[in-house]
Order: sequence, then C-alpha cells, then structure tokens
Amino acid sequence: MENIIVQKYGGSSVGSIDRIKNVARQVIKAKHDKNKVVVVVSAMGDTTNELVEKAMKINKNPSNREMDMLLSTGEQMSISLLAMAIQELNQEVVSLNGYQCKILTDDKHKKARITDIDTTRIKSELELGKIVIVAGFQGISKQNDITTLGRGGSDTTAVALAAILNATKCEIYTDVDGVYTSDPRIVKGANLLERISYDEMLELASLGAKVLHPRCVELARKYKIPLVVKSSFNKGKGTAVMEVNKVENVLVRGVSLDENIAKISILEVPDEPGISYKLFDILSKNKIQVDMIIQNINRENVNDISFTVKVEDLKEVQKISNELKDKINAKEIVIDESVSKISVVGIGIAGSSDIASAFFRSLYELGVNIQMISTSEIKISCIIDKKKGREALEYVNQKFRLCSDNYVFEEKVV
Repeated sequence: MENIIVQKYGGSSVGSIDRIKNVARQVIKAKHDKNKVVVVVSAMGDTTNELVEKAMKINKNPSNREMDMLLSTGEQMSISLLAMAIQELNQEVVSLNGYQCKILTDDKHKKARITDIDTTRIKSELELGKIVIVAGFQGISKQNDITTLGRGGSDTTAVALAAILNATKCEIYTDVDGVYTSDPRIVKGANLLERISYDEMLELASLGAKVLHPRCVELARKYKIPLVVKSSFNKGKGTAVMEVNKVENVLVRGVSLDENIAKISILEVPDEPGISYKLFDILSKNKIQVDMIIQNINRENVNDISFTVKVEDLKEVQKISNELKDKINAKEIVIDESVSKISVVGIGIAGSSDIASAFFRSLYELGVNIQMISTSEIKISCIIDKKKGREALEYVNQKFRLCSDNYVFEEKVV
C-alpha cells in the first residue's frame, strides 16, 4: 500500500520559475518512491509583502476581510504554476485552493484557525494517481468568506493535512538546512540539529525562531506527526522534530531572538479586583496573543501593568488599552517598540539554577539591562533593549558553547 506524505514548500523555495521547476522535480521523485503526495505551497518570494504594500497605497486601514481576499491570491498563483511545471514533466496533477479542498476555519480574518478539513476531494484525486497541490495559508469560513491563517500559516496547513490524512510524515522545505541552535544568519557557527523535541521546537518557534510556525508544531505534537525540516536547495537530511527525551545533563538546546515585539505599560491602574481580567479578556476575545506579563508592586492603591505583544497587533492593542484606560481611570499608556526578547531553550532548564545564572551573567557582562523575565519548564526569556539584541544573541551562544564543534546533546528517541 502506498504511503501518503505531505510536503510543504516555502516562498523562497518557489521564488522563481527555475525554483518552481526544481520543486516539481522533487515532488515527482517523491511520487516515484511509491508515495501518494500532497504538496502545500506558499506564495512566491516576497509576493505577500508586495500585495500588502499595494493595499497600503490604496487604503491605509483596509478591512481584514478584503486583505484576506487579496493575500490569498499569492498562494493560488504558486499552486497553479507548480501544477503546470509538473504537467510539463508528464505527471498527473491537480491544484486546489482552500475553498476547493474545503479547509474550514473560524471567521477571524488574518488569524483564522482551522476547524475541519473535508478530505473527500483530496482523497479522490490521490486515488486517481494525481499529485495534489494545496494552497497554504488559507481556508474558508462558515460564511463562505476566504480567510488566512496568519504569517507562516502554510506550515499549519501542511501539518493539519498530514494529521487528517494520516500521513507517514510531513516534510517542511525551506531556505535553510534545518533547525539550528540559533539563527545562522546572525550567529556565525550555529550548529544544525539532527533532531529536536516537539516541546523544544514549539518554544523556539514561539520565541522568534522563524523556521516553523508555532501552531504547526502544536498540531504535530498533538497528533504525533513526524516532521522533517530541510532545505529545498540541497540533499541534506535536515532536522527531525519528534519525541525526544534527554538522558543525562540538562543543556541549552538553542537560543532565540524575537525582534518583532512591543511592550505596553498601563500606568497607575487602580488596585481593585477584576482590572487585569477586563484587559486580558478583551485581548483574548480579539485573538491577540499576549506573551510576558508583569504587574508592579502596589503603591498608594495603584499598580502598573506591562505586557508584550507582536508588533503586527500593536495598533489594535493600543486601541483596546486606551479604551480601557479611560474606563478604569488609569494614568497613561506607554508603548515601547525598542525591545526584543532573548530566550534560552532546553528541556528542564527552568529547574537548573546554573542555567539561569549563566544566562543572566552573560547579559550582565554585556551591560544589558533586563526589563522583564519569564520562565517555563523548558525556557527562560528576557526582554531587553533591541539595540543590544543581536550582540546578546551571539554572546549567549558563545557562553553556552552552542557554536563549538564539540557541541553534543545527549538524547534518546522514544
């Protein structure tokens, strides 16, 4: 019986006609290896950014619905061109947009979440021996409106399809060789990881690592979908994302830097029950992801509340915060976009005082002031001045020997 595999190709992998032809050859090879193949494709190169720029020249504040209508066209162009390239090589293929393969989502435009996928059309096309190409990043709401899943959403499309089709594996092709201990474009000598656990990858993805979208890792972990992250430009093995347990000493697995964040401070908030609930309930209902939160010590019956959000959500968060400020008689809202978040990640590190001490000492030695701290079982994050971010990223990597040739992480595969 043939296996189903899902392959996802990012924008850089299909960024030109020659690259699309290269992807076509890779897809056909996968089919010749006795697989049924479903391919998820992103928009070509910088197409999405170019569409956003065009929209801004026409309307500085377009509705989210119309932006979804516009941005979804990028993926539709990619899937049709890839289908043509595969047809040119005499292979049966069909391209499907989100509506045609019935990727159902909620109605939150620009940040939609997949609720269900009707696989009837995909399975019937596979049974006919065709390669099926699916537009990533998009779906359809109950109102029959086109929705998009947010930047990086094609990863989520691919893993969701792999889960519902019970695929053997999901291969994510990108412009890097796999998952590194840190961003190789910033940190010289960052090491390529052979494998990484779902939990560690989820933390790295959530903390600014740009290789995988966090929601795709969540889905892969939930449904135990084996993920492989590799380059579409060479034949390297890439990085396997799977269940991995440490067997010896806890070590830092990777260091990430997120420069796409902003810090919001609501000053002199009345010290009374329900204030924090009102703020974060509104943010939650608007699907705004809040990361780090700090409430300062009470003084004269008022508090300061600070939290971080993604830069793309800042305009909406400002509006919500200002409306709440007026209702609760807080003093003012302070927005700080000159911050970044640096994080160390590794299973169990939050329980190691040595790791925390070494991390904080590294920042101290650079003269970096820590504005906020957040921990979980497998990460420690600090908000710092953005100007110091990249320098700190390189320095922390060196301190934890993540760039050394003899870096080893002892592990076993479950």
